[in-house]
Amino acid sequence: MLLVASPVEAAGDRALGAYLAAECSACHQISGRSRGGIPPIIGWPEDQFVAVLDAYRSRQRDNPVMQAVAARLSRDEIAALAAYFGALTSKP
Repeated sequence: MLLVASPVEAAGDRALGAYLAAECSACHQISGRSRGGIPPIIGWPEDQFVAVLDAYRSRQRDNPVMQAVAARLSRDEIAALAAYFGALTSKP
């Protein structure tokens, strides 16, 4: 039997993402600006955000800090972060 999630079920929990975002925001600027070579992550499409974290989890992308962060996040937490950061917009 094939189960397919509806769009509502597939979406991450934005409130949980906001709660989890403090660690990410320590390096990634919420303003949408890049700092010290660390890219901004706000406004990313959710599927792109999830794909990038999956690549860090599987060590296909090289960055020890991001590999460690991604490895300890659950699928639901990654989806929540994707929903939260995807909903943010740059501040002028």
